[in-house]
Amino acid sequence: MDTEQLQALADRVEIEALRGEFTDAGMQRDWDRFAALFTDDAVWRIPGAGVELTGRDAIRAGVERLRTLWEFFVQNVHPGAIRLGADGTATGRAYVAEFGRFRDGSSHLNYALYHDRYTRTADGWRFAERVYEIRYTDDSPLAGAPPAA
Repeated sequence: MDTEQLQALADRVEIEALRGEFTDAGMQRDWDRFAALFTDDAVWRIPGAGVELTGRDAIRAGVERLRTLWEFFVQNVHPGAIRLGADGTATGRAYVAEFGRFRDGSSHLNYALYHDRYTRTADGWRFAERVYEIRYTDDSPLAGAPPAA
């Protein structure tokens, strides 16, 4: 394997790790780590919820505010495509299944995908843009509940 092929392999592994960190930081409510996964001028969009946040500070404040709406929330992410650019950028998709219950008692389940743009920075790969596209949604009441503490 030549140097270029090794770099491409390393880039793919690092981008996949970035996507895993996003889910982990969100599930663990680690808002500082969550925001640090984005470039300073990144955009995070969830058109189905009317959300568009620009910049790390807005993303951090926005995710913390959004998560206060949930009694519980679970997100499962599955790898998708990664297309490396020649200039320290890449694009990709990740497939998502989410469910949870809002504090008002309503439930939500969806299947969606993230459309991503990534940028290699001095601190590693970061999201330049994440756009969440919901493909299926179900607001039927969830039959289960989180375990009692």
